[in-house]
Amino acid sequence: MPPSPRSVRASRWLLWPVAAAATLALVSQASYAAFSSKVSNGDNSFSVGTVNLSDDDSGTALFILTNLKPGSSGSRCIAVTSSGTLPSSVKLYATDVTTTKGLGSYVSLTITQGTGASFGSCSGFSALATGSAVYSGTVTAFTGAATGYGSGVGSWSPSGTATETRSYQFGYTVSAATPDSAQGGVATFGLTWEAQNT
Repeated sequence: MPPSPRSVRASRWLLWPVAAAATLALVSQASYAAFSSKVSNGDNSFSVGTVNLSDDDSGTALFILTNLKPGSSGSRCIAVTSSGTLPSSVKLYATDVTTTKGLGSYVSLTITQGTGASFGSCSGFSALATGSAVYSGTVTAFTGAATGYGSGVGSWSPSGTATETRSYQFGYTVSAATPDSAQGGVATFGLTWEAQNT
């Protein structure tokens, strides 16, 4: 007696799971049978170095001098520290310049770089054997010429391999030839040290 249509349909439905299982088994065996090779290079990164300057002034002006007269003189020192990781070149220049009654033309300024001094006091200051002379001239000439990094003065070039400190000595003298017309005159300016990597 031939199978009924119903039993034929039922047998077909039973064949689908068997066929699917066989196909999955073949795919699985094919996947595991493939050759494979890998190589990795991980944890790649980029970082940049730094240029960093600080000084020991604690936010106080280096010069606050009043009642000067012809012939007055003195000196003040400040220490500047480079703690950057890149080699750099440091320049000194003037900012925020104000002069009245031409006083800046009658005050001479000498700037020397060296070691051993701290803010205010020049006790222990020692000029460098070479490259110590930074500037010599009037306040007016300095503030008029050294107005930014490109025209700044100095020859300090920190290596970036370790923290380095330079002391700067500022000597001043009020000319004995300062005229009466300069009485009450004022000369003010800021001092800026700037480092740029080389």
